[in-house]
Amino acid sequence: MLELAAKVHDESRQGEAYAPFAGDPTVYRKKFYIESYGCQMNFSDSEIVASILNGEGFGATRNLEEADLVFLNTCSIREKAEQTVRKRLTDFRKMKENKPGMLIGVLGCMAERLKAKFLEEEKLVDMVVGPDAYRSLPGLIEEAETGQKAVNVLLSRDETYADISPVRLDSNGVTAFVSIMRGCNNMCSFCVVPFTRGRERSRDAHSIVHEAADLFNRGFKEVTLLGQNVDSYYWVDEATQQQGETARAVTFAELLEKVALISPDLRVRFSTSHPKDITEEVLLTMAKYENICKYIHLPIQSGNTRVLQLMNRTYTREWYLAKVDQIKRIMPDCGISSDIIAGFCTETEEEHRETISAMEHSRYDMSYMFFYSERPGTLAARRYKDDVPEDVKKRRLQEIVEVQNRLSLESNQRDIGRSFKVLIEGESKRSNDDWMGRNSQNKVIVFPKGAAEHKKGDYVWVKVNSCTQATLLGEMVTA
Repeated sequence: MLELAAKVHDESRQGEAYAPFAGDPTVYRKKFYIESYGCQMNFSDSEIVASILNGEGFGATRNLEEADLVFLNTCSIREKAEQTVRKRLTDFRKMKENKPGMLIGVLGCMAERLKAKFLEEEKLVDMVVGPDAYRSLPGLIEEAETGQKAVNVLLSRDETYADISPVRLDSNGVTAFVSIMRGCNNMCSFCVVPFTRGRERSRDAHSIVHEAADLFNRGFKEVTLLGQNVDSYYWVDEATQQQGETARAVTFAELLEKVALISPDLRVRFSTSHPKDITEEVLLTMAKYENICKYIHLPIQSGNTRVLQLMNRTYTREWYLAKVDQIKRIMPDCGISSDIIAGFCTETEEEHRETISAMEHSRYDMSYMFFYSERPGTLAARRYKDDVPEDVKKRRLQEIVEVQNRLSLESNQRDIGRSFKVLIEGESKRSNDDWMGRNSQNKVIVFPKGAAEHKKGDYVWVKVNSCTQATLLGEMVTA
């Protein structure tokens, strides 16, 4: 697990490798099965795909054996993720030998990156559909049903799926993702996202607020606003311009406030932030509203300025650490997590040590940690030699993991004796006698149900009595 050494497993959905969709397929003419890999955006996209397929008479199933359509929503961010998908597709292909009518499709970033290679060279799939082409799925399915190979990987400058109401088929009924933008304009040299998801475009603010309000009215208590870089959200209301007024622009800070104002009982989270774009206005808005969670995922990638420049991250070590200090000054209780890459091209031992010292300064609660995996087509693959030996990458990653494990434990130990408002998300995986929820800082807290009558979606106060490296352990108390 060194290559994908991420945060220590907790009891939240983020710890899953993939999530098949569930649902009652009995009223549908055919059944589909989706496995989603990678980032939260992929899980959100799968809910959009489910909505489109439902509208065409297809119902979701957890049972792979009874599926007429099988989709993998894929990730290209790491080589190991692609290897996992290829192995899974091989398994599906073997299944198809005994079920000739079954169709197999690849969705998402691998579909965009590898395009027709899946169809022509490897013959693993019947359909290849990129992230901006999900509306064309019904037509592609019809084409594939005739025996033709179907592909649509065209990227769009406009598509946001704003008018599609996602089907929350694998939801816990308490938390949900709301996509606010698609694509990315940051050309980080190690990243394939700009090539697989296209240019940045922000979704209509009215549709975002409407979707979040609808979720709250249906009993959901938390929404996570999703984007590759949410802080660069910027939507212009052209309707005001048509009425003769100056076009009104909505920034991310203003969008956060609009969603927070739906109800004080609706928690608001967001992911992911780029350090160069998160503004003081966003931080002050977070501090102003109790229901905007005090948690920021702020990827550093490297703690050395020279390496950051090679990565095209557009900030220095000193600038990043000053941003961390600003966050903690405005919100002393704010949780911060990060992404870290070990062994990027030409990284020296001294530069690696600077990454570790930056971790110590930032005191991350959690991090997603990887060693550098060159991705074909990226700027780094074209410009730089991947010259750090793999054994050195693994050793550096292990050192980073060990530091983060200690920081995570220390962070949790500082919470012992404190009480937090916790949103109950469900029963603990380890015991039906315990509830599991998260506090504002995104930390998982497990506590006994006790005699009190509570249910999923309730807010309770929990005092932390002990902890592990990944989880806080406590008991319910009076607010």
